[in-house]
Amino acid sequence: MSGILGNKAFAVPPFSGPKSDHFDGEKFFNPFMDAAQKDRGFLDVLKWQFGREEPKGYWPEFIDDVKQIVPEQRVANGEIRATFVNHATVLLQVDGLNIITDPVFSERVSPFSFAGPKRHRAPGVALKDLPPIDLILLSHNHYDHCDLDSLHEIARRDNPVIFTALANKAFLNREGFKKVKEFDWWQGDAFKNIRVTAVPAQHFSGRSLADRNYALWCGFMLETSQGNIYFAADTGYCPVFKEIGERFKNIKLALIPIGAYKPRWFMAPVHVGPEEAVKIHLDVGAQESIAIHFGTFNLADEGEGEAEKDLLKELQKPENSSVKFFALKNGESYSIKG
Repeated sequence: MSGILGNKAFAVPPFSGPKSDHFDGEKFFNPFMDAAQKDRGFLDVLKWQFGREEPKGYWPEFIDDVKQIVPEQRVANGEIRATFVNHATVLLQVDGLNIITDPVFSERVSPFSFAGPKRHRAPGVALKDLPPIDLILLSHNHYDHCDLDSLHEIARRDNPVIFTALANKAFLNREGFKKVKEFDWWQGDAFKNIRVTAVPAQHFSGRSLADRNYALWCGFMLETSQGNIYFAADTGYCPVFKEIGERFKNIKLALIPIGAYKPRWFMAPVHVGPEEAVKIHLDVGAQESIAIHFGTFNLADEGEGEAEKDLLKELQKPENSSVKFFALKNGESYSIKG
């Protein structure tokens, strides 16, 4: 598309496939969600936006505190290096590969060029300074995770493969992406010298009012020579994380969301806050975790910096004294060696 919409197309084609415990033949759904956690609808959105019991937290117009870095082209064998770019975008470098999660570099995460959530911080790495990308992990089709402008730029430059959740391939093919593989939960494939598996998450999908849950959402598990890496993507809290930890041992690093969690009555079904993020860390048995989904876009009612402060409070509790969970700044890298 062009003009005021840029190329951020917003119509997702319906999916046809066999029914499952999370697909009813027409739409996808959350099998772990109980009645109290029901998916929020349009009337709930109105209640949230116009019936707040607490004021919305403050975000400055723009926060000029990012020192952009230029990552190394590749990292040495024996190392996992994660660079927090922004939001849910992390550059993972392991086993000679460069992998990026949900790449978002645009000014807005919206179908419109003039409205919608606007960034409050610069990416920690400029798009032009990314090393050659071999693989893109695309968890779902929301605008703050599936940014077509960024995907097109990376695809033009590096021609990577995109791994995504079931029913997203037709949309991406229509938008010009040819090297796409889609997976149902617990399915995956080898890529070069690693294996990637799509794992369950509790969330939803949609790029318009007419295509809600036409495509699946997921997290990803990467099995590498240096141990497993877990990208939780966007999710509410549910029992499946313990199963993920049982199926995949030796999770050296997890990328877990902490932001867009207030008000809890509205956000809890689909977004964890810091308290539940620590629970996910413990449930999956991660050795170390890095926070994602915070600090760049104002998507909920918590104020700027509140997610990081609430995470610190959780980590200061005696029962969490051994938890290694870090909130990096945009452009900050974290390495695990040996």
